[in-house]
Amino acid sequence: MSQDTTLDAVLHRLDQGLDAAVDRLAAFLSIPSISTDPAHAGDVRRAAEWLRDELAGIGFQASVRDTAGHPMVVARSQPGGARPLLFYGHYDVQPVDPLSLWDRPPFDPQIEDTPDGKVIRARGASDDKGQLMTFVEAFRAWREVHGALPSDLVLLFEGEEESGSPSLRPFLRDNADELRASLAMICDTELFGGTRPAIVTQLRGLVGEEVIIRAADRDLHSGLFGGLAANPIMVLTQALAALKDADGRVTLPGFYDGVEDLSDDLRRDWESLGFDAGAMLGRVGLSHPVGEQGRMPVEMAWNRPTAEINGITGGYTGDGFKTVLPAQARAKVSFRLTGQQDPAKVRAAFRDHVQGFLPPDCSVEFHEHGASPASVMDTSDPAFAAARQALGEEWSQDAAFIGSGGSIPIAGDFKTILGMDSMLIGFACDDDRIHSPNEKYDIRSFAKGARSWARIIAALR
Repeated sequence: MSQDTTLDAVLHRLDQGLDAAVDRLAAFLSIPSISTDPAHAGDVRRAAEWLRDELAGIGFQASVRDTAGHPMVVARSQPGGARPLLFYGHYDVQPVDPLSLWDRPPFDPQIEDTPDGKVIRARGASDDKGQLMTFVEAFRAWREVHGALPSDLVLLFEGEEESGSPSLRPFLRDNADELRASLAMICDTELFGGTRPAIVTQLRGLVGEEVIIRAADRDLHSGLFGGLAANPIMVLTQALAALKDADGRVTLPGFYDGVEDLSDDLRRDWESLGFDAGAMLGRVGLSHPVGEQGRMPVEMAWNRPTAEINGITGGYTGDGFKTVLPAQARAKVSFRLTGQQDPAKVRAAFRDHVQGFLPPDCSVEFHEHGASPASVMDTSDPAFAAARQALGEEWSQDAAFIGSGGSIPIAGDFKTILGMDSMLIGFACDDDRIHSPNEKYDIRSFAKGARSWARIIAALR
């Protein structure tokens, strides 16, 4: 039987088994595996054990591995393949608050008919249980047709992604020999424009920092002390306002060291995507891009670094009015990084910047909130062209090579710890309401996602 014929048989098996696959996904979604809430620690483990049993049932050597936090699920097929591949996803989910905004219980998954087709609605439906299960269902159909799984596969499913992955890096280091492969597949991204398949080839990095400025030992009367005593909010806001110039460029010395402009080929590719910044902003009640002047909107979103103020507090913020000079002010600031920017250098430059605004009576305190470099994939690897073609065949349109403005630190960890690039392919839609009430996943995306992975696996064998 030819490879094309056996692939057709796998795709047919996926189509015939879709209802059963949706039932399995619903059972998985019913487990409230909220990793940030200690009250759900038992549910997180129950989800890990559910996955282990599903994977063992289709022929993987699967186990639940304890960590200092929530467990990892590791599964392997038989050795001997031409190219070892690692598949990564996460089975933990975000909290559901505010519960009152859900139309139905978030862990009671239901199929709904919508104007755009059938969806399954539950917490984790799109991020990331539904996407993770596209892997599993593709492997299930493969084994049912071939009688065996593809060789040299390792699956790593994490239970702490939504709580910062505190156990992941130690686990990768401790199990590097077992987990190392030639390429990692990550299914936690979106279709482009909700309909076009896409491979994310670059991700922005991230630096998170909290800054606290203190002055007097108590809040002060602004009439008695105004104009005389230092005001921490004023000091803090002056420092934060000076982070960008009038053209939207970040002012920190050395901030753009390592930032790379688009290649001519990638610029042409991105220009051809028809990225509509107005439509994207319009969905959230905005209309005008505010990034660096002279840059394409898609370039601002995917290939330029940022400095953003995520939160700021200080003084009296309750009802009514209270005329005080606050004793302290604090802010949370994040930087998205591109190219070869060094997170440690960016953090140090920010701290130096803030300290330059401190008057004699003020002190400053800093707290780190994560750091990861940007990730840029080597698309000269023939696997990228093969996956692009496979996706195009399934979706009847060319797959796009795109960037992502977000940060998926696991891709950088796979590179620095395991020495391998990642291929990020996802089948979510931008209206799936991930992290929000009434999260959903399109059944068509679920079905075509599993078919897509079957095609990619066949192309890489």
